[in-house]
Amino acid sequence: MKIVLQRVSFACVTIDRTVTGRIDKGYVALVGFGAGDDRGKVDKMIDKVHKLRLFPDENGKTNLSIEEAGGGILIVSQFTLYADCKKGNRPSFTDAAKPALAEELYDYFIERAKVRFSEVAHGVFGAYMQVDLQNDGPFTVLLED
Repeated sequence: MKIVLQRVSFACVTIDRTVTGRIDKGYVALVGFGAGDDRGKVDKMIDKVHKLRLFPDENGKTNLSIEEAGGGILIVSQFTLYADCKKGNRPSFTDAAKPALAEELYDYFIERAKVRFSEVAHGVFGAYMQVDLQNDGPFTVLLED
C-alpha cells in the first residue's frame, strides 16, 4: 500500500464537472493498493496518517496531528502509484492490486477514515477525476507498507 500525503490549504475532486469532495485545511491522500494488501494494512496506514504530526504548532514547529490542527482528509484512489517505469517508456502496473481488490480496500479505507477523522471527503474509485489543491508548505510525504 502506498499513500502520497499532501498537506493542503484546500482541495477538491471533480468528476464530470461536479465537485464530489472538498476540504479546507487538511490532507489530500492519494492512495494506491498493491497485490498483497489487505484490510490489516489499511488499518495500520489509517492509524499512521491519523497520528502523523505534519501541522505547525503556535511556535511554527511541525508538531500537530490533523485532528489537533482541525483539518480534514480528501481521499483519492491512485493505482498509478504502482507504475513501474524501469523498462521502456510505457509504465507497467503489474504490482497494483486487481481492480476488485483495490475497490474493496479503497471503500474500506474510506469507511475507516470516517471513524478516525472528523472530516472526510473522497473521489470515486475508477472514475476520471480532476484534483485541485493548494499544497501548504509545500509539505508532501510518501507512506509505504
